[in-house]
Amino acid sequence: MSLPIREIEIPPKEVYTYADYALLPEGAPYQLIGGKLVMTPAPTTYHQIISMRLEGKVFNFINGKNLGVVLFAPIDVYFGEKETYQPDIIFIAQDRFHIIEPARINGAPDLVVEILSPSTGYYDLKKKARTYARHGVKEYWIADPEDRSIEVYKGQEEKFVLDQQVEEKGRVKSLILNGLEVEVRDIFAQL
Repeated sequence: MSLPIREIEIPPKEVYTYADYALLPEGAPYQLIGGKLVMTPAPTTYHQIISMRLEGKVFNFINGKNLGVVLFAPIDVYFGEKETYQPDIIFIAQDRFHIIEPARINGAPDLVVEILSPSTGYYDLKKKARTYARHGVKEYWIADPEDRSIEVYKGQEEKFVLDQQVEEKGRVKSLILNGLEVEVRDIFAQL
């Protein structure tokens, strides 16, 4: 038995809001960035491998210490009526579980990890980064598959300050998760 496919038509607008975004079918490949519905195509297999490795490292560390919850894309993170993003990986500390709602995360996660891709890299480095910082994300990681690098930024006075940058080999350390270290070479190793 097949289920009917839900088709929704969203009329063209200058500025879209969360109400418009919420009409999209589950799993629709869009983010709401600056009031625009930005299509984010499926990530490459290499992107997914990098994501899986980072997710595993963060999840195992968090789960082993019962520090909070780690969630992976696609998950909606709401920052305002014109800003709803789907970061690759997020961490929310136990004392902040109140931001977890049934349909979305309502506010800034403690840690956000974005893996750059050609279609979303600009947003990850510019618009989304500014929004994350302004709303209080404490730590922001940028993983760049092309450079095989990870940058770790610290949230400070509604801005991000670069704390670490490791390319190809070496370790990055979490600023808010004491003891979490990631060997960059392991994350970007080819199959």
